[in-house]
Order: sequence, then C-alpha cells, then structure tokens
Amino acid sequence: MSNVVVLDNGGGFIKAGQGGERNPAVVIPNCLYRPLTSKKFLHPTTTFSSSPDDLTSAAIRRPIDRGYLINPDLQRDIWSHLFTSLLHVTPSSSSLLLTEPLFSLPSIQRSTDELVFEDFGFSSLVVADSPSLVHLYETSCRPCGLVSEAQCSLVVDCGFSFTQAAPVFQNITLNYGVKRIDLGGKALTNYLKELVSYRAINVMDETLLMDDVKEKLCFVSLDVERDLQFARKHGKDNLFRCTYVLPDGVTHTKGYVKDPEAAKRHLALTDGASSSEAIETKNETDQLGVMDKTAERKRVDLTKNEFDLTNERFLVPEMIFQPADLGMNEAGLAECIVRAVNACHPYLHPVLYQSVQISCLNSIILTGGSTLFPRFVERLEKDLRPLVPDDYQVNITTQEDPILGVWRGGSLLASSPDYELMRVTKAEYEELGSARCRRRFFR
Repeated sequence: MSNVVVLDNGGGFIKAGQGGERNPAVVIPNCLYRPLTSKKFLHPTTTFSSSPDDLTSAAIRRPIDRGYLINPDLQRDIWSHLFTSLLHVTPSSSSLLLTEPLFSLPSIQRSTDELVFEDFGFSSLVVADSPSLVHLYETSCRPCGLVSEAQCSLVVDCGFSFTQAAPVFQNITLNYGVKRIDLGGKALTNYLKELVSYRAINVMDETLLMDDVKEKLCFVSLDVERDLQFARKHGKDNLFRCTYVLPDGVTHTKGYVKDPEAAKRHLALTDGASSSEAIETKNETDQLGVMDKTAERKRVDLTKNEFDLTNERFLVPEMIFQPADLGMNEAGLAECIVRAVNACHPYLHPVLYQSVQISCLNSIILTGGSTLFPRFVERLEKDLRPLVPDDYQVNITTQEDPILGVWRGGSLLASSPDYELMRVTKAEYEELGSARCRRRFFR
C-alpha cells in the first residue's frame, strides 16, 4: 500500500505521518484546550512547550483516560483537524495503521472501528500494540544485536497514562505476561501539583505549567534516604533547591527555571557517595558562579511570582519505583518487570528461560516519555539487581527517542510486505463486522 497513514494515538500526544518515513510529520497533544483569552476550545497545532500562546490556567479536554478511549466524539473532532488541516490526506484513498493499548474492551474497539471506517472512510486498517512496534524498530536498528538473534525482548513502556512491562516474542506480544502499573506521566504531574500547592502556591489549575516543571526539574534519586537528608539542609548546602519563575502574562508568557546551573547541581551526587564527599563536590561546582544570595532572597520574598522546589524534584518520579509509599496497592517497576518475565506460560519455559529470562533481562527496552528522567536507567538497574538471579545479567536499552519509538516501528511495519496481509479492508468490515475483523490482529 503506497499511501499509509501511521497514527500513534497516545493519551498525551498524537504522532502521525506517512509510512516509510523516519519521523512523524505531526506531533501534537491529543486534546483540546481553552486559554483564558478564548471562549471556545481550540485545536493545538504544535506542542504546548513551543506554543507562543499564554496557557496559564488553560482548561483541557482529553478523549483518552488511563490509556483507553472514553470520548469518541472528541477524538473524532481531533482526528478530523489532524487529517484535513495538518496531514492533508484523503482517507478514502489511504490505509491507516493505528496503535491501540493492550486489553481494550470490545466496545472501545467497535467505537474505534466506527471512527476509522464509517466516519472517516479509510480504505483499510491495521491495529498494532506499542510493545510489538518498539521491538520491531529495535531489531531493525540492531540487526546483529541480542534482541534480533533471540527474537524476543521485554518492552517497558512508561507513558502518559500508565506503565507496563510486556514480553515480546517474534514480534508478537505475549498478553498473559503483560504487567501494568496505573501510573504514568499524568499521575506524576498531578502529584507534583498537590505537593507544590500544599507547600508553596496553588497550582491545581496549572496542568500545562506543572508539566513543564516536571520535565525540566524532576530527576530519579539513586538513594532516597540520603537525598532526603540533603533536601533538609539550608542555603548552599542544599543541592536540590532551585527556583521556578511563573509567567506574569506581560513580560513572559512561559515559566522558566531561574538558575539552570543550580538546577543541575544534583548531578554531582554519585551512587553511594557520603555526605562529606557530596558537599566537597558540590562546593567545587558552586565556585563556577553563584548569584549574590541577599539580592536573590529579596526577589523571591517580594514578588511571590516564583516558588522553590527541593525534595519534590525526586519524590515525584519515585512514585514509579515505590508506589506503595503513597498508599497505592501497586508493585514498583522493578517488581513489575520480574513478574512479567515469570508470568510466561509454563509450556514455553524450556525456550523462554533461555530467550526471555536471559534475553529479556539482557534486552529490556525502555520507551515512553517518563523514561527521560535523569538517572532513570541507573535506578532501574539498581532495583532489578537484587530481584534477578546472580547468573543473569541486567542490561537495559534506552531508545534513541523514547517518544517517537512506537511511531517509527509503525512506519517500518507500514512499509513492509507483511502489511498487505495484516490489513482489514472497509469491504471486509462492512461484511463481517468489527469482532471478526479484529481476529486478524491477534487481539
């Protein structure tokens, strides 16, 4: 099929473009937003971080919740704007490759098929899940690597709506081995909003602003107890304290980090470093140039247009690794990975103990925007090591671009000869219905 539209329909962002290309043509938030200056909801034409609009206290409507489609009418509106105004494609002469989360309910699948065939009139459809597409892309990037030779991997997807660990064998996701944590980028942002609102200033309506704070300032701690002790210190001894300036709507419409160099001082801490060693390292980095503290203190106290962050910077990503600390009945990411490996079917153990437990633990592939936190990989390796037998190595692979990895796998699939055999045409859908057609996708 020459004209294939690849659509990675995520809960946070939509990535869309033509099959066979390396990068998507369009990356936009999967939502409608209404700034304070508008009376109606608008379509985003770019990511919010690069938008020139003042998005302070902007209202947001999303068609997807916890990874699943809950508002087909809103999704239809967003897709219509995408296909006509941004991609400029003709659905009747195009095929659609669509990503869909695992374990979608049949009613959601029927709603999706109705959108594709009845509302937009695409000529054919292929539905794929993100773990298999990530695996496909990684095998193509490393044809001589362990993932390609063993034809299996463990894909850890830390996305906007949830986090899941999924074993993939020969480009097929083993559904019975998939383990999911109901924590994603959205939950992390909400937790950060609660912390800042309780300790500093009310930002419960500033979802987009706190998304920016999370992406710029949060990081993963390698030693939480040690870092909590550092976060209690005052003045220069606190490596984690940094200031975020809120937009004022006049001189600047975007928030920003007041001292970007000070925000990176935590990188001086190494795993297992003692307090004295960390302070010596910190003092060396501080001598690169620190603003006069009295003048800075006046600006912080008088303007009230900024707030400080300390332990919030690492307590928010800590949710992924220790959700039980917040009272959630969820396993941490490391335990989730081990459970996913051990959940593989007993009949496959003779093969999968060689290919899944060794290869998966040698080829854990990280994807999703939440894996971009600094030191995410190091912390995951540290947590996994005690849970994995000593004769197994733990080697984690991070994608070149974790946000675009799923779309790139879909682009490869759309340009492969297998695509013609996988697609369901509109005529087949009208004759057999949604349920029969879905069997072709192993879903």
